[in-house]
Amino acid sequence: MSKTSQQNTVTDANGASVIHTQAHTSGLQQVPQLVPVSPGGGGKAVPPSKQGKKNSFVDRNSDEYRQRRERNNMAVKKSRLKSKQKAQDTLQRVNQLKEENERLEAKIKLLTKELSVLKDLFLEHAHNLADNVQPVGTETTTTNAENNGQ
Repeated sequence: MSKTSQQNTVTDANGASVIHTQAHTSGLQQVPQLVPVSPGGGGKAVPPSKQGKKNSFVDRNSDEYRQRRERNNMAVKKSRLKSKQKAQDTLQRVNQLKEENERLEAKIKLLTKELSVLKDLFLEHAHNLADNVQPVGTETTTTNAENNGQ
């Protein structure tokens, strides 16, 4: 059995070296390995969507460029207006909540005073009732003595 292997090094579009190793008799599949071109690591990976945009030259006088800029400017204006509106709505909501809080605090003070007055009235009434009521045993004795004397 021969264990001969062959390596091919290819540089791809991103500047990374890809090593293809092929084992003739081992039956293993070919597995590409990414190896950085420079010893420092090679830099950041570039997504495929941005690869073509780096090298393309944009003509600032073209209709396509002007349309893109106009759409972008409208999107920026819309975004800024939306942000400003959201800030105004938040400020308005804060002011409403502050006013509601002040009303509720005033209502709490009023109800606390009312509760205090009602407690005082109740305690005064309870005290007056206690002073006017005589013990049950004393009242019947007096009534029986009066009935016997007649």
